[in-house]
Amino acid sequence: MTEVIAVSKNLRVSPKKVRLVAYNLRGKSAETSLESLRFVPRKSAVPLYKVLKSAIANAKNNFKLDTSSLKIKEILIDGGPTLKRYRPVSRGAAHRILKRTTHIKVVLEEAK
Repeated sequence: MTEVIAVSKNLRVSPKKVRLVAYNLRGKSAETSLESLRFVPRKSAVPLYKVLKSAIANAKNNFKLDTSSLKIKEILIDGGPTLKRYRPVSRGAAHRILKRTTHIKVVLEEAK
């Protein structure tokens, strides 16, 4: 079976927030998932939509696969590098602010 992969790295969205949306897509048809992502009211739905659309385009152009027969095999949401910032607080102290980033990997396969 042919596997098609698309990856997006260093997105400025926390992995925890992306996983909330990605959880609902696993194992579904690629075109159905793409359509349903258009109506998810979360910031993390936009980069997921783009990566899934890229994976479908890779399947169509690079492997000559029929897009209607594609299903999502796996969606991996990993933490990327964390940007560390500091915020001044009372009595001369500083609190750490962690700005997390995300790596998204979508793997599609041809359904039998």
